[in-house]
Amino acid sequence: MTTVGLTYDLRDDYLAAGYGEEETAEFDRPETIDAIEAALRELGYRTERIGHVRQLVDRLARGERWDLVFNIAEGLRGVSREAQVPSILEAFDIPYTFSDPLICALTLHKAMTKRVLRDLGLPTPAFCVVASEAEVQAVDLPFPLFVKPLAEGTGKGIDGRSMVQSQPELAQACRRVLQTFEQPALVEVYLSGREFTVGITGTGAEAAAIGTLAILLQPGAEQHSYTHVNKEQWQELCRYELAAPDWARRAEELALAAWRGLGCRDGGRIDLRATADGTLHVLELNPLPGLCPGHSDLPILCTMAGVPYVELIRRITDSAWRRVTSPARQSAECSALA
Repeated sequence: MTTVGLTYDLRDDYLAAGYGEEETAEFDRPETIDAIEAALRELGYRTERIGHVRQLVDRLARGERWDLVFNIAEGLRGVSREAQVPSILEAFDIPYTFSDPLICALTLHKAMTKRVLRDLGLPTPAFCVVASEAEVQAVDLPFPLFVKPLAEGTGKGIDGRSMVQSQPELAQACRRVLQTFEQPALVEVYLSGREFTVGITGTGAEAAAIGTLAILLQPGAEQHSYTHVNKEQWQELCRYELAAPDWARRAEELALAAWRGLGCRDGGRIDLRATADGTLHVLELNPLPGLCPGHSDLPILCTMAGVPYVELIRRITDSAWRRVTSPARQSAECSALA
């Protein structure tokens, strides 16, 4: 029987170690690991829980191996933290799900991602990076602006104060990011139109959109964006619906162009937002998507699109296996051994 290992960062472990709620926002709940493991077993796999990157290293050092690793480990520190587990697995020639180290590192660095999107000719909001408080005065973008950490996910560092209308507000928002997250702030032109997220499974030409989720903020929500609080309390603060056909067609076409252009693999999400006149822009790529049933955006979208959770996991693992068994990979391995 094929053995699939699971790598992940369990939120409870980090909370118990003294980390805060927002610091651990990207990490997984026990029910997420339970759900993934149950789906893999339903698909006929034998599973082994590995855990975070240091636990992975310990087990590899003891000689343990797996046929495939289902990797959702986010990592704790550094701009390239999401690339840590993939890098180690590649060093040991162990196949794994989702994107490679380059893409995991690139997409977490939001400014670098936007530079690549711009080079591909894909629309993304005009931006600059503020690495110190002294650089705020050099920002030459039209208000309103939107300020967020350069390399965070799950809405971390985004709240009702992230959209700014003046130079003093910009300075305060950048200062919060610099001091709280100890990393540069990404400053973007704020887009006032609708917000969407597109779910994707597959790799390259085989990649396909699951559907497009429209994100609607309720009156009690933090306005202007899909903030950390809005994500955490989505049942009270947000409403989701499948996008209308015209929006979905345009969103999915743009999302797939970004997905393929950057080389993302197996499954994930692309976040988009529109200008006031309806022109869609790519905000972020999420090649390591949240998979908590009933809570994370991708499973919510799948449920609304009629895709059962086990089918989502099947599509992700099937995409990984197709990559592993492709003639191109086998040819490269034979060349390396020659």
